Amino acid sequence: MSSTREPQGRAGVERPSARRPEGLSTVGLSTPAEAPRRREQEKGALRLGTRRSRLALAQSGLVADAVSQVTGRPVELVEITTYGDTSREHLAQIGGTGVFVTALRDALLGGEVDFAVHSLKDLPTAQPDGLVLAAVPEREDPRDVIVARDALKFTDLPRGARIGTGSPRRTAQLNAYARSHGLDIETVPIRGNIDTRVGFVRDGELDAVVLAAAGLSRIGRIDEVTDFLSVDTILPAPGQGALAIECSADHADLIAALGELDDPLTRVAVTAERSLLAALEAGCSAPVGALADLLADGQIVKEMRLRGIVGTTDGSRTVQLSTTGPVPETHDQALKLGRDLAAEMLAQGAAGLMGEQAK
Repeated sequence: MSSTREPQGRAGVERPSARRPEGLSTVGLSTPAEAPRRREQEKGALRLGTRRSRLALAQSGLVADAVSQVTGRPVELVEITTYGDTSREHLAQIGGTGVFVTALRDALLGGEVDFAVHSLKDLPTAQPDGLVLAAVPEREDPRDVIVARDALKFTDLPRGARIGTGSPRRTAQLNAYARSHGLDIETVPIRGNIDTRVGFVRDGELDAVVLAAAGLSRIGRIDEVTDFLSVDTILPAPGQGALAIECSADHADLIAALGELDDPLTRVAVTAERSLLAALEAGCSAPVGALADLLADGQIVKEMRLRGIVGTTDGSRTVQLSTTGPVPETHDQALKLGRDLAAEMLAQGAAGLMGEQAK
């Protein structure tokens, strides 16, 4: 199944404080954009590979519109079913890493689509040969949220409240917070799309579910949130709230066009977060949270604070550390920041707290 989005005219302004760090984008600021755009306009529709879920189609639709504006070409959505979409097993059981990504990457490498859109938190940290992460657009809200019965907030849930989540990371941090604040909760493993998960609350099977703010926002359902969970309570997954636009390394003109959608500050932040995840040798379903905050003085970004946490799923043990310093100016500096914090976490016993390890 596919649908085509016609170009709507160019829009979008880069944030004035966004200084593109060296090596963090496939396109430099000095690269003339008009030449590749003219060449792209002479061609037909671009094929965008996407998962079939409502959220994935909404995300890909946003990117399709932006790419049409940049290239002047219509974009056709090509729906692809991934293993993660068809398996009924919990992510921790099937490994998590790459289950929502592999089929899309196979389609890219096989020439079935021209580029693909992923939720960055689902993307394995190793970049495969032949593919390029052409753009990381500006990040949405990275926080987790609660959708609870009776419009309850997390701390107002009754004793013994049943909270649904399919994420070991969320399970670990919810249980750790409950232990430290004298709350009595039961975390319940669930799978399914947003409708299915919210349905567990509506039908009375669960008192609450935990979801990503960005996903609900992108499908126009943010008003259903009953509580936004502070990142001081629960750190999000590395890359949560960000999208990844991937294409073949052979398509130089398309890489240049997609690069116009790249947000340098988002890219440097998620690079550090994913570097920490990789250095911990943890997969995307391991109980690891990470967030790089960009600390600003007025409109100018001055520093970056990277925080990471690893915990047992029962919440009994956690290792949580942070580091603050200048915003990395190169890709390698962002990688080093994540690796260095991971090394400190490993020195404090983080490895023994993780269940699923990357294979």
